[in-house]
Amino acid sequence: MLLFRFLLSISLQILSIAAFSAKVDSLDVPSAIMKKNMRAAIVVPESYSKGKANYPVLYLLHGGFGHFNDWPTKLPDKTLLQRLADQYNLLIVMPEGEIFSYYLDSPVIKDSQFETYLTKEVIDKIDKTYRTVRTNKGRVITGLSMGGYGALFLATRHPDLYCAAGSMSGALNLDMTSWKLTPDMEKGIKGEFEKILGTFSSDSYAPYSVINMVDKMKANELKLIFDCGVDDFLIEPNRELHRRLVFNQTPHDYSERPGGHSWEYWQNSLPNHVLFFNHVLKANGTAVQ
Repeated sequence: MLLFRFLLSISLQILSIAAFSAKVDSLDVPSAIMKKNMRAAIVVPESYSKGKANYPVLYLLHGGFGHFNDWPTKLPDKTLLQRLADQYNLLIVMPEGEIFSYYLDSPVIKDSQFETYLTKEVIDKIDKTYRTVRTNKGRVITGLSMGGYGALFLATRHPDLYCAAGSMSGALNLDMTSWKLTPDMEKGIKGEFEKILGTFSSDSYAPYSVINMVDKMKANELKLIFDCGVDDFLIEPNRELHRRLVFNQTPHDYSERPGGHSWEYWQNSLPNHVLFFNHVLKANGTAVQ
């Protein structure tokens, strides 16, 4: 009986994986502006090879102290990205953001210009390599932690490139006063911020904080979704962004759920983001049916 159950479990796992045939590519995406060679992971849905349609693209950003292959390798469910790509017929692109770039153009470090890299070089490379919807009506972006910050930051500053943006457990206020950190963690992260933005001051950091961009979010009319676990050390910056968006009457989807700053939480969060984006892409007429 135990052998039968074991064989049945293995068979069901094989069938589950076989039902979704999306493939994961690895692509060189060099940066001329930073003079670096970098890579990206791309999930290509099975349907892509069977037609000639142009596909919408989800840009999925990794967190701090990570790399482009975090999402495919660290999710507990190693089939999730392929299943989402197949279910919604979209390309999922995971670019390199290095360990602490915050996806912005550093005024201090010349070879840390990730806003330009993401919005110009990466998009250009993807659009030239794959059949994509080459307007903002077919591009969406989200990410976790540093990547959640990066997604909202980039989409707010470049509404011509993205029609919707999200954040999972995002570090949305670079003034870390409301972050729930130990003294050692706070000191270490502050040091990393000062490497890319210079010595901290409220005035110099304020323009980079997503919570201070709500008026631009409203003017852009971007579709927004973000969430955070109630036990996450970044819960307060997320609540603050929600409060400010409510105050200035910007439509958005915000939720809090059980969980902390963990891959288990992000695994549960990502499908909600992709479902939200799918509704936007359908409304734009860019979803592949």
